[in-house]
Amino acid sequence: MVSFRLDGKVAAVTGASRGIGQAIAQTLAEYGAEVVLVSRKIEALNAVAQEITAAGGKAFALAAHMGDLGAVKQLCSSIKEKYGRLDILINNAAANPYFGEMEGVDEAVWNKTLDVNLKGPFFLIQGAIPLMKAAGGGAIVNVASVNGVRPGNLQGVYSITKGAVITMTQAYAKELARHKIRVNALLPGLTDTRFASALFKNKSIHDMIIAQIPMRRHAEPSEMAGAVLYLVSDASSYTTGACITCDGGVLV
Repeated sequence: MVSFRLDGKVAAVTGASRGIGQAIAQTLAEYGAEVVLVSRKIEALNAVAQEITAAGGKAFALAAHMGDLGAVKQLCSSIKEKYGRLDILINNAAANPYFGEMEGVDEAVWNKTLDVNLKGPFFLIQGAIPLMKAAGGGAIVNVASVNGVRPGNLQGVYSITKGAVITMTQAYAKELARHKIRVNALLPGLTDTRFASALFKNKSIHDMIIAQIPMRRHAEPSEMAGAVLYLVSDASSYTTGACITCDGGVLV
């Protein structure tokens, strides 16, 4: 029988304090994983951890900024010290500090977007590899975006980074398959999160985007969690290098 259970697994989720990351973390915990919650602010993580434990799950909060390689290395060291292994990694944390035409992008915006969206996840995977080898294998999901396939209006730099995340996913999938480490990507469409608040606050832009979605609505964060559960469970044991799109039909 196909199993989605994650009992005995250790899972790390970045950007877990709210939105898609929080929904993913809660789902993984519900299915038996002990979840390491990662984000910049420990207070917000502690609140999510309390919700998970109150529901009968297991969670541990660790503050780390994905744009800081020192913090990324320390995160891996902390996971190794506490668990000695890592079975699941969800690279979900992201930044989109600029909304406008690329002509107006300065170096600070470029650096921040690439550091958080691409460099941090790349080196977090690198640090997770020996922990997953110690566990006998593992599953990694990189949260990219439909914008990585079809660049979003006024979101050029963000879209560039998400396209690179897709390529990074495929490259790591090839290299790590022999170590029984699977690497896949989730491509969300418009989702109601604080991260996407700029799109929701501007009614004309929001309505324009909704009109381009065949399902004629945005997604809720919880609607991303099922695809991730599939990708990290034994149900997807022969799936690596895949991009699962959850976008209401935008890329059809």
